[in-house]
Amino acid sequence: MIDTALSIPGNCIPPWSAVPWHRFDQSAGKPAHSKVSKLLRIVFAVSVLLVATASVLAQSAPSRLISVDYRRVKGTRDRFAHLVVGAGRLAEGLRADWQRDLAIVHRECGFEYLRMHGLLQDELGIYSEDKQGRPVYNFQYIDAVYDAILNTGMRPFVEFGFMPQRLASGEKTIFWWKGNITPPRDYAKWERLVHALVQHWTKRYGHQEVRQWYFEVWNEPNLKDLFWSGDQDEYFKLYDATVRAIKTVSPEYRVGGPATAGRAWIREMIDHATKANVPLDFVTTHDYGVTSGALDAEGTQQLFLDPSPEAIVAGVRDVRAQVKASAMPNLPLHYTEWSTSYSPRDPVHDSYISAAYILSRLKGSEGHAQSMSYWTFTDIFEENGPVPSPFHGGFGLINFQGLRKPSFYAYQFLNRLGTEELVSDDPNSWATRNGGGVQVLFWNYTPPQTKESNQVYFKRDQPSKEIGEARVSFAGLPRGRYTLNIYRVGYGVNDVYSDYLKLGSPLSLTREQVRELAQRNDGRPVSSMPIEVKASDQFSRDVPLRENDVYLITLQPLR
Repeated sequence: MIDTALSIPGNCIPPWSAVPWHRFDQSAGKPAHSKVSKLLRIVFAVSVLLVATASVLAQSAPSRLISVDYRRVKGTRDRFAHLVVGAGRLAEGLRADWQRDLAIVHRECGFEYLRMHGLLQDELGIYSEDKQGRPVYNFQYIDAVYDAILNTGMRPFVEFGFMPQRLASGEKTIFWWKGNITPPRDYAKWERLVHALVQHWTKRYGHQEVRQWYFEVWNEPNLKDLFWSGDQDEYFKLYDATVRAIKTVSPEYRVGGPATAGRAWIREMIDHATKANVPLDFVTTHDYGVTSGALDAEGTQQLFLDPSPEAIVAGVRDVRAQVKASAMPNLPLHYTEWSTSYSPRDPVHDSYISAAYILSRLKGSEGHAQSMSYWTFTDIFEENGPVPSPFHGGFGLINFQGLRKPSFYAYQFLNRLGTEELVSDDPNSWATRNGGGVQVLFWNYTPPQTKESNQVYFKRDQPSKEIGEARVSFAGLPRGRYTLNIYRVGYGVNDVYSDYLKLGSPLSLTREQVRELAQRNDGRPVSSMPIEVKASDQFSRDVPLRENDVYLITLQPLR
């Protein structure tokens, strides 16, 4: 319960109170007109009390009220946000620090599948040919990374790409690590390679395991001469060959596409699969929260965060509507890439604003997609070369030194919600329960009002503005003793990037600085205390709220 002590601010005294009382006394030393004088004193006292009370109530009234009833269950919570997360390329998965970060995001953020580029890169030695032109396969490096993924407790969301050089029809590449974007020169050899790899996985991990994976064909083929040198028909030819190879190993294995940038080719993909009678088990596409473009391979563009309340969300709903209107209306929809920005050098990824942004976009997309794969879980990412500094606008939830960004805590807080969703009257929140406890996650998302690009605006310290107070009110709680924990992310709170800016944005961090930054931004509760809930009692808690703050409030029964 909230106890508010009544106080009378000095500025609440009416101006007429300064009139001297002796002016109402017309005889020296005698109480003239005593009844009038006494009445005026009463009126004065009541007026002061009323003004003071109004002031206190105005000060204590929250700017936002979130009411939760433990007894009003909406249903099972949708965990679509935790199904998949992205990574750069498979070769990076050979690193110990990459595997360390993967274990952290699985354990604390609850991610179940991992999608990444570079499965068929020459640096892995997967494909070569002998002097007679016969294929030679080598799956050892892939095995090492996939073993690590599975040992972590996650599964692959397989992306087939890019083209091995000996199998490629051209020389066009993308990224610092030279992913070949050309179609195969021999589709029969491509099909045999895919079949051999999927069969290898089936023997190594078992059919029961592999049937739970997803297989996606290529990446963003609609970006002509960026990710795919062919046209749409050529992509469909690649898809057909790939799905044949996979389904030959097992018709139960799930295959989909087109993995397009900007929500493209959804209708065309479904139409092709329908007319060609080709299996299509799910559709995939990508979207990012900036106002234009689709790729910044060199990390040099000036991008602008889309301030629209419907950014990302409107696109997800539109793609779902396209699927529903198609010949395959029940196809699962997986967004296999999404984030604030598609640039690997965009400081919005590091900013505290990303936490509230992520939650607001996921809330609006809930019920329309089977997954939303955040791009990416770690800054160990080399599309445009080795990372230049500790905070360089990288995609990751975790930076190169293992420091947790505000975006990490958005997913960690989500993962701490219970299994049963409760009815909430606040659109920017989730309320849940499990094990006799209750959890409320809420946020304020306010896009910046600026004409500056992300690369300029988010390079500076950006303090957030006060909004007021938010009150979370709980009803129907089982009586008993609880631990109340309040977790927070926002400017200066679990905001490692702002701390880094205050250090002067050094190009490298000392070991002591890394330790200090980790300790300051370790996600511990900002408040923790025991409380007791009695029969038919309500419990409320007020917290200060600023723009782009995120709160998780939990009540856990004391056993």
